Amino acid sequence: MELLFLVLFSLHILKTEALVGSHWCYYSQTREHPDCEDPRHWYLREVTCNGNKQSPINIVTRNAIYDNSLKPLNFEGYDVKGSSKWNLENNGHTVKVILNTSPKIGGGGLGRKYKAIEFHLHWGTEGVSQYQPGSEHSIDGEKQAMELHIVHIRDDVSDITEAKKNADGVAVLAFFIKVQGENKNFASLINELKNIKYKGQTAQMEALALSSLLPPKEELGRYYRYEGSLTTPDCHEGVIWTIFEKPIELSISQISRFSTVHFEGKNSTFMAENFRPAQSLNKRKVYWSSASMLLPPAKVLMLALMLTYILSSLFH
Repeated sequence: MELLFLVLFSLHILKTEALVGSHWCYYSQTREHPDCEDPRHWYLREVTCNGNKQSPINIVTRNAIYDNSLKPLNFEGYDVKGSSKWNLENNGHTVKVILNTSPKIGGGGLGRKYKAIEFHLHWGTEGVSQYQPGSEHSIDGEKQAMELHIVHIRDDVSDITEAKKNADGVAVLAFFIKVQGENKNFASLINELKNIKYKGQTAQMEALALSSLLPPKEELGRYYRYEGSLTTPDCHEGVIWTIFEKPIELSISQISRFSTVHFEGKNSTFMAENFRPAQSLNKRKVYWSSASMLLPPAKVLMLALMLTYILSSLFH
């Protein structure tokens, strides 16, 4: 009996050590690290990753609920170029930019103001004939090449750890990135990728106005809103997601540059397909902004005039 107990206890210790020794990863890393915890098994490390409000999701537009309160967001300081440099980091999972200034968002159905603390990206991989998409969210099953996440926390807390203590502590703005023409506004960021090729490397670049990386402000009234989670462990739930319809545009050569960085050190796997698959919506609702339903007044007037002209022509 004592021998059986020792055997079982030893197996428990080995299993615990294996779990602690392993690390979470993406599917694209499992060939190099078959023992790492891919997205299907993140819940073994963080039970929250098996929760009911997980992100990302596939947005089914016919099921989205129109919400009149979802007006265009207010962007404060997004058009200001800070004096402090931006800090770039290869954290072994993505390219992350830490913001020294604190642009803020408010309105748009948010109950309070949120300050931006960092942004990062998710992307796919270059296929044989075309670029394989790597956005985390999708709309009606359609994904894009990349996805940009700007992470915000409540403006009355000091860091994301404190923000997580609140049910509405974190708000993330998500922008799809599609293959199109070259985007010169991303040039300085992309040029720094060569300096953060390996995990743990950092670099600095001249700060930009955050709005310069995004679609024009007048295009940002159309978006989806839902309650979700962070898309990496610890998969913290309590994140207010805003997914914009209008994508950012980058050229295929610019997008491909992101896959020149590595997950780890020299000779390790190139960082690609660093996205989490879509999670179940469960009982959550996805809401659609009012700007997606209502035409600008000028267009409404034009349509009314055209309709009046057509009707008068029919009766004469």
